[in-house]
Amino acid sequence: MKVAVGASSFGDAAPEVMGQLEERGIEVARNPYGRKMTQKEIIEHLQGAVGLLAGLEPLNEEVFRACPDLKVIARIGIGMDNVDREAAARHGIKVSNTPEGPTSAVAEMTLAALLSICHNLIPANEDVHKGIWKKRMGKSLQGLKVLVVGYGAIGRRVSELLRGLGAEIMVYDKFLPEECTHTLEQGVALAEAISLHASGKEEILSEELFAQMKEGVILLNSARGGLINEHALYHALKERKVAAFWGDALWTEPYEGELRECKNAILTPHICTYTTQCRTSMERQAVENLLEDLEDGI
Repeated sequence: MKVAVGASSFGDAAPEVMGQLEERGIEVARNPYGRKMTQKEIIEHLQGAVGLLAGLEPLNEEVFRACPDLKVIARIGIGMDNVDREAAARHGIKVSNTPEGPTSAVAEMTLAALLSICHNLIPANEDVHKGIWKKRMGKSLQGLKVLVVGYGAIGRRVSELLRGLGAEIMVYDKFLPEECTHTLEQGVALAEAISLHASGKEEILSEELFAQMKEGVILLNSARGGLINEHALYHALKERKVAAFWGDALWTEPYEGELRECKNAILTPHICTYTTQCRTSMERQAVENLLEDLEDGI
């Protein structure tokens, strides 16, 4: 029985997950590229495989038609935007994910990014390395008005951490109206910082909403690049309407877009979940999901 691995770093944090599969006589085909695979590459990689431990590679109707042996997809992570679940169902492919694993790691990195921005850690470090002794005035999280967009497990955890540091939290989630403290428009107009944790692909921060933001707002995005209008963000950063942006989920990966020109944009290569604890938890859960679904279906 062959299981393919899409996630490029699978087993690095928790080598025992490989053993868990191999001790059952399963042939494990690891990602040979060390990066996100293209559609053509994942089709070739999946030949003869009954299961996939999935990363962010495209998994759609064309892939499923070309890989008739595939029966189970176990996504390592929360996001399922790269998986056409309706097409998978048509082909009799079971799909799972690991929603609990990333919560703490993503929330921690979101907080780290906000603290780094508010306290000017990156430019202060650059100054000292250049021999410049400059005391930059920052801002405290105490009393900072933060709009959290998306109030699932990660959005809730981010809110808890920020409240613990004295921030004033506003909430908007179109799927949880009972949790909302403001409409999206109200929150955007009031917020000094906006943190995105929403699901789906729908653009949330449109060009029109950028016009309603406060001068000097901070934007944080650990969810999906497409939630923000990239070109509008570029102009807002250039004009300093947005004081700073941190993004870990970008519009294309590897990212080659125009935000690389903006010194007030902190861009990270989709590493929120790259802690030993998080990767270990997600990979173990994904392997358990995979084995359970394989036993049920084969």
